[in-house]
Amino acid sequence: MANEEARRASFSLGVTLDSNPLESALLAVWSIPYPNVSNMDSKYSLVDPSGILSPSMLVFRELVDRNLHKMIAIAGDVNRLRPHCKTHKMPAVTKMELAMGITKHKCATLAEAEMLADCGVKDIFLAYNLVGPNIDRAVKFLQKYPDVKFAVTADDSAMISALSTAVSKAGKSIRVLLDIDPGLHRTGVLPGPRAEALYQQIVSSPGIEPGGFHLYDGHNHQTNLDERTAAVMTGWNGAAQLRDDFVRRGWPVPRIVCGGTGSFPVFAKLQDPAVELAPGTCVFHDSGYGTSFPDMDFEPAVVMLTRVISRPSADRVTCDLGNKAVASDPPRGQRVVFPDLPGAEQVLHNEEHIVLQTPLAENYKPGDVLMAIPRHVCPTSALYKQAYVIEGGKVVDMWDVTARDRFLTI
Repeated sequence: MANEEARRASFSLGVTLDSNPLESALLAVWSIPYPNVSNMDSKYSLVDPSGILSPSMLVFRELVDRNLHKMIAIAGDVNRLRPHCKTHKMPAVTKMELAMGITKHKCATLAEAEMLADCGVKDIFLAYNLVGPNIDRAVKFLQKYPDVKFAVTADDSAMISALSTAVSKAGKSIRVLLDIDPGLHRTGVLPGPRAEALYQQIVSSPGIEPGGFHLYDGHNHQTNLDERTAAVMTGWNGAAQLRDDFVRRGWPVPRIVCGGTGSFPVFAKLQDPAVELAPGTCVFHDSGYGTSFPDMDFEPAVVMLTRVISRPSADRVTCDLGNKAVASDPPRGQRVVFPDLPGAEQVLHNEEHIVLQTPLAENYKPGDVLMAIPRHVCPTSALYKQAYVIEGGKVVDMWDVTARDRFLTI
């Protein structure tokens, strides 16, 4: 392997998968064997990385654009989409989506909601239950952005009452979607009597507009599409039956915001007009979803640039991509993929260092550039204030990761 930085900074994402069974659906993304990568690919080349700080996040704009077009193609209609911004958290990506006709958006924090509104989004769904001071923050959001249709989730009677009181007192109204648990058991209620009582409260509470259901099934990481489809449809059927029952009672259920990236192609095949599709990760994609969902043709559009800072032994390379620079929720050894070092063992990962054991170590010296694909891109992007934007192998812009913060102005 040559030592030139430019060559070190180009790589391929050709991934080969083993077919080990998954021990747990919730751990599926991390339990798939570590991918081997080969065949250098010019789409990830950098003409001159010498001026790029390390560690840093690079966004390949053309790949983001391709991923967005693939997302629209799967949905079949931009009006069915409500993409989640939690992966990118960037005004620039939001504006790309708006330019493509995507007008409905989803988020997970009030800072993300504020970022979306500042970009001109007029239909925002905050898929989060509001408690404590966040209820007052939601009222302030409604006051600051009176032309935005704003929605939140709820799965608790006291929560609904507190939101109703605060919003009504301010002379505002807010959409509330009942959070349905399709088996993830993180938030939400199962279809049944409790769900009925809560939705009746939503329908009858002043200041609250019944917004439908939220159905997030992030536990469905089955690699086999048929198995994933069966699991997704189990959750959907329960929610759809509940919706039909509510409509018969005269309770409006105008939308069901469904799934994430993994279940996106399954929900996209449904012809139900209430379905809103909410993929998130696919905008940037990552090596975790790349291995878990081989049926999905998205491309990782974000990579991490890191440099060798030490050669502690003949078979080890130490880089500056510590766990403050890439998401550390995957198990150690599976947090990033180094395409130029197939099979490298990540033997240490500390705050500012990652140590790789590989027979290819002899080809590297301090200062050399390596690129890494994050296993989980969503929390990785939150670690950076800005990202370098790459087009044609060159840095063309810097994009702010505005909504990485918990607080903007509200």
